[in-house]
Amino acid sequence: MPKSKVRKKAAYTPPPVSRTPQKVAGPTHPAYIAVMVAMWILGLAWLVVNYLAGPSIPFMAALGNANFIIGFSLIVIGLLMTMRWR
Repeated sequence: MPKSKVRKKAAYTPPPVSRTPQKVAGPTHPAYIAVMVAMWILGLAWLVVNYLAGPSIPFMAALGNANFIIGFSLIVIGLLMTMRWR
């Protein structure tokens, strides 16, 4: 049986890069990391205090279910800060 012809493929050449190279920023300032971790801890502490002593603290009792929004918002802000952490 005769062999079929093998097609020769053209060599791949990547397209030229048209962007200008961007300078990569250095590591994140330690104060940024401290604020990020502080947001996590503050949000967690807010939720724990709300569960344990929320009704006996006047301003937390007045906030009611908004305490959950405050606590989780602090934690989410800390998590969003991780996207800029290098």
